[in-house]
Amino acid sequence: MPRIAQPRQFVLESTGRAYYLGPDAAQTGTAGVKMARITYIEHNGTEHVVDVPNGLTVMEGARDNNIPGIEADCGGACACSTCHVYVHPDWVEKLPEVDPMEEDMLEFAYQPDPKRSRLTCQLKVSDALEGLVVQMPEKQI
Repeated sequence: MPRIAQPRQFVLESTGRAYYLGPDAAQTGTAGVKMARITYIEHNGTEHVVDVPNGLTVMEGARDNNIPGIEADCGGACACSTCHVYVHPDWVEKLPEVDPMEEDMLEFAYQPDPKRSRLTCQLKVSDALEGLVVQMPEKQI
């Protein structure tokens, strides 16, 4: 059974979309921001279903919700490959194309898949990512 992480407070509208209303919303400017539900699957199969505010990256969603398997050593600067994931096959064509910088960094990732590998720091959360599913590799290097 997937674990639904809910460390942030939000309100659901009638469509099922979430909006962030957490205690730090005023400081971060995220009050009322739409959220996309993203499923992170650990290498061992453990699922984490998380609502991530639009405007953040998929990597920040994992980091902010303590999802294991995404290390993000460079903090999202696309200077390492420690936020590498395999995108579910249904999502590969729905994401923006890999840019040359991300492609270069993916060469350093653990067992990259030419079609499914992405760096989560390069995936900006938006309404278009509602339902995204990513799986972490066995390890990050």
